[in-house]
Amino acid sequence: MKKLINDPADVVPEALAGIEAAHPDLRVDHANRVVHRADLPRPGKVGLVSGGGSGHEPLHGGFVGLGMLDAACAGEVFTSPVPDQVLAATKLADSGAGVLHVVKNYTGDVMNFEMAAELAESETGSRVVAVVTDDDVAVQDSTWTAGRRGVGVTVLLEKIAGAAAEQGRSLDEVAEVARRVDANGRSMGVALTSCTVPAVGHPTFELGEGEMELGVGIHGEPGRERVPLAPARDIAAMLVEPVLADLPFGRGDRVLCFVNGLGGTPLLELYVLYNEVHRILTGSGLDVARSLVGPYITSLDMAGSSVTLLRVDDELLSLWDAPVRTPALRWGV
Repeated sequence: MKKLINDPADVVPEALAGIEAAHPDLRVDHANRVVHRADLPRPGKVGLVSGGGSGHEPLHGGFVGLGMLDAACAGEVFTSPVPDQVLAATKLADSGAGVLHVVKNYTGDVMNFEMAAELAESETGSRVVAVVTDDDVAVQDSTWTAGRRGVGVTVLLEKIAGAAAEQGRSLDEVAEVARRVDANGRSMGVALTSCTVPAVGHPTFELGEGEMELGVGIHGEPGRERVPLAPARDIAAMLVEPVLADLPFGRGDRVLCFVNGLGGTPLLELYVLYNEVHRILTGSGLDVARSLVGPYITSLDMAGSSVTLLRVDDELLSLWDAPVRTPALRWGV
C-alpha cells in the first residue's frame, strides 16, 4: 500500500484539518468531525445537512458552502457517521427554518440520520425532514443496503436543493425539489480496479487484469456481473443502456449528464468516456442540457467511473445554474 498519509488511524481527522486550513470560509467541529459554513447561522434559511463515510471525497465536506450544504459530518472510512455527529451537524445548520437531511440509501446512514433527527426535534424543537437518495440501477439490494444504493444523484441533489434553500424557500419546498431530483435521476458504475482502505492495507476485492466489475458500489460492493475489460465505447453502452431503460427517458427529454470518476481514473479517460456517453444520448434523441465531468463521488483510489442522468426542466436547470461556492463546485460567484 502506497498512500500519502501519516498513520492510517489519523487519516480522517488530519484530512478534516487540511480542509479547514485550505478553505477559510469553512470551519470544522473537530470533536464531532463536522465541516460547516463559517457564516452560520443564516436566519430564515433552511439548513442542509449530509454526511457519510469518508473515502468518497469531495462528497460530502467538499460540497459545504454557498449554494450547497451548510454542514456535513464525516464517519470513518466507508463507515456511517454516528447519531451524535449528525445531531451536531443539524444543530449547526439550524437557522430557524428547519433542516433537510440528504441521506444516501445505506442501512447505517438511514438509521443514524433518523435517530439524529429524532434527537434534534426533541432537544431543540426544530423540524427535520429527510430525503433518501436511491438512484443506482445496478442492483436492488446490496451489502449495506435494503433497496437501491444512493450514489451520483446525491451530488446533483445537494447542488439543486442547496440553491433552492439559498433562495429562501421553505423546508417543504426544498424537500419537494430534492425528492424530484431523486425521482428523475438514475446511475450505474463500473470498476476497473478495487480500492484499498488505509486501515486494511490491501484491496477490498480481487479483480483480474482483464476484468471489470459492472454495477460496482462505491464501497466496493459487488455489482451485476464481472465482465471482460472493454473499450470505452462499449463501457459507455453498458452504463447508459440500463439507465435509459429504467426511468425510462423519452426522446426530446432534457438531461444533465454526470460522468463521475471513482478516484483512480484520470480526467483524460473520463472525457473519452463522456464523449461516448454523449454520442449515445444524442443518438437516442435526448437533449444534453448540462454536463458535469470529474471525480465528485469517489471510492478512495478505485479506477472506474459512473454515469448519472438527471431528467431536468426549466426550474431544475435554473437551480443547477445558480451560484455555488464550495471547495469542489464553484461558479457564478
